[in-house]
Amino acid sequence: MNEMPAGIMPARDGIEGISWDILGQTYVPKQLCESSFSWHATFPPETFVPPHIHPTQDEFLYILEGRFDFILDGAERFAEPGDLVHMPRGTPHGIFNKTDTTIKTLFWVSPARRLYDLFWAIHNLGPNPDPANLVALSAEHEIDFLPPEDA
Repeated sequence: MNEMPAGIMPARDGIEGISWDILGQTYVPKQLCESSFSWHATFPPETFVPPHIHPTQDEFLYILEGRFDFILDGAERFAEPGDLVHMPRGTPHGIFNKTDTTIKTLFWVSPARRLYDLFWAIHNLGPNPDPANLVALSAEHEIDFLPPEDA
């Protein structure tokens, strides 16, 4: 992985023009180096990231537009524009848009590890992928999805 170059990533651009469809959400990678990875995310209404753990990364969200609901370390919480959400490595968390409006946020993780590769692996799986396949792919890339509460 290359060192991070100095520069400015214009608002509408992503790395090499990349835009991923991740479970009905749009992720645009903004920066990638060994020590961190960031992306802009757009979550349409009623989309979410199921509860999971990053065992090797700290994850952050800076909320730009809308209100996210979270399950964060077993507690229900929410974040609104201007809020910074920090999820230390090993902390279980789920991210939900339970509203009728689109949410926009900036995510980043540190270190980058294998998350960029995971997004390529799950890009365009559709809004209803095979859960077992998604869990297996994620585990191969150091993201551990938690079983549903009713399991």
